[in-house]
Amino acid sequence: MIVRKQILPPPWYPRGREALLSRLELYRDAPSLGAAAAAAPHAGWDYCLPLAALSVAALDRSAETVAVLGGHLPAGHPPLFAEEDALETGLGPMPVDKELRAVLRDEIQGRGDIYPDNTVEVLIPLARYFFPHAQVLWMRLPADLSAYEAGRVLAEKADTLGRRLVALGSTDLTHYGPAYGFSPQGQGAKALTWVREVNDAAFIATVKRGEASAILERASEDLSACSAGAVLGALAFAQCRGMGQAELLAYNTSAALGNGIPASFVGYASLAWKPSGSAD
Repeated sequence: MIVRKQILPPPWYPRGREALLSRLELYRDAPSLGAAAAAAPHAGWDYCLPLAALSVAALDRSAETVAVLGGHLPAGHPPLFAEEDALETGLGPMPVDKELRAVLRDEIQGRGDIYPDNTVEVLIPLARYFFPHAQVLWMRLPADLSAYEAGRVLAEKADTLGRRLVALGSTDLTHYGPAYGFSPQGQGAKALTWVREVNDAAFIATVKRGEASAILERASEDLSACSAGAVLGALAFAQCRGMGQAELLAYNTSAALGNGIPASFVGYASLAWKPSGSAD
């Protein structure tokens, strides 16, 4: 069995079973909302673990496969799939749904993902923790409407195979400050308020409305999401499953973790597509 090794260095997330469980057990009672799809941030765990855990926990726990949809791919790039038999997680290998991967790759003309990438890797231990008996699908999607089509095909092929599947889209929001070459509101409280209440809020509202083209426009024009294609894939899958509009479970920024407002910071959101009319 070929196992895809963890590549990101330890500051991204802990290594080893005990170190992982010491962090993950804090979220063992996070509610499952029966969601068919969710969106989660993909920064280092010190920044985004509480929000990412909410997203993964919200998914329907009866799923047999968890499709983790990453990004960091430009428009026009083909989808990328992990080609290995399993993914290393620190909690034991998580087997890849090779049957589903094969039919998807044929349909959407995907390629093998040979590159280091945080948009999927940081979420794999969470998927393994909350879905200890499930398979996984590692797929990255470009920032164009083909990502929405990929989410639709994902739902179709899962049905064809009789696979109970959930989708987890991975994106961070506004990357603000000199570290990212984006400081339209200067520095300090004014900048942080603008990111929280204007730029990120506009992107989140567009996701909640379920407008695929508008999601791409906001991400591109406002620089308010780094992996919009992953969100489109999760959105399409949720809509194919008849879910209600996305619900914002939590929001924060990396600025909240220190003293004062740093010159550079990133926004994070946890969203879930639950069954229409379901209670929290």
